[in-house]
Amino acid sequence: MIARTWHGRTNAGKADEYLEYLEKTGIPGYKATPGNRGAYVLRRIEGETAHFFLISLWDSIESIKRFAGDEYEKAHYYPDDGRWLLEFEPNVTHYDVLVAPEVQGRPAG
Repeated sequence: MIARTWHGRTNAGKADEYLEYLEKTGIPGYKATPGNRGAYVLRRIEGETAHFFLISLWDSIESIKRFAGDEYEKAHYYPDDGRWLLEFEPNVTHYDVLVAPEVQGRPAG
């Protein structure tokens, strides 16, 4: 299993709106892609900035490419992201998952 991580920042006052937006765009995009094994959305408020850290879990690099395309190490953005994000980080990071809890009813692996 592979974890794909992404970080984004928005104004703290827009953090709840941005979460709603994620729940309508990125999260359903993950779930609709064969090979996706779930996702975590983490948020930390630091002063006037809200940091979002997304961890999506995937069966393979091939399944990530089904979501992100051949340039799968680049961040995948949606047309309205500019309404919330303070910047567009260009890349994501991938990790081999070595130990994990059960994910969506299946053992991690």
